Amino acid sequence: MKLPVAIHQARLGADEFRVIRPARPLNHAVLIDHDRHLDVYLDQDAARRIAGLWMLAARSPRSLIHLPMRANRPPAREVPDDVGFQLDLVLLHHSLQFTPSRWKQVRSRLGSGRPQTVNLPDADPVDSAAVDWAARHYRENRDLFHQHLHAETLFMTGSAKVFRETARHFLDVARNGPGYVPVHPSYPYFCTELHSNDGILGDAREIHIEYCDQWNP
Repeated sequence: MKLPVAIHQARLGADEFRVIRPARPLNHAVLIDHDRHLDVYLDQDAARRIAGLWMLAARSPRSLIHLPMRANRPPAREVPDDVGFQLDLVLLHHSLQFTPSRWKQVRSRLGSGRPQTVNLPDADPVDSAAVDWAARHYRENRDLFHQHLHAETLFMTGSAKVFRETARHFLDVARNGPGYVPVHPSYPYFCTELHSNDGILGDAREIHIEYCDQWNP
């Protein structure tokens, strides 16, 4: 997978931050906060590119991966009654120790960025057979996602391992969503989930990820 991105540098006082954004807007991608859980709606292109950005977060521990989505149009189909509110998304490695309260200032300093193409594997970065599912539920497990909410942005903080092992959810939607929906008219919802029972969520809510092929103009 060749993933076009834009590399930004932002300085706050003595600190400099490297921010990576997709080069093209993720027009058909929406992240909605429903209080107790989060919903992500994606078309095939957005799901594939977000999988790539998820993988990039695993190998870029000194960068903030920013996915601007909060101003996007929602999908054309019905969404849950508790409409919630839309968010941007930032992926970051826990070792960066970034303080979300600084994000609004960092974001305001981002320009057009420097274009770059990143080469990523087309296949799942981690074979599910190689995942130690039992170890995820050990008390000593530190490969967990934690979430913070600030400035209309959800911050997903985790280790390289947990980012690598969960990119498959977005690849699954990109590969299987388009073929599933047309042949299941009575239940045209292809979805997956970052679930609390998976042993990957620390201080974090569940995220429901769903394929959508019809979007509001």
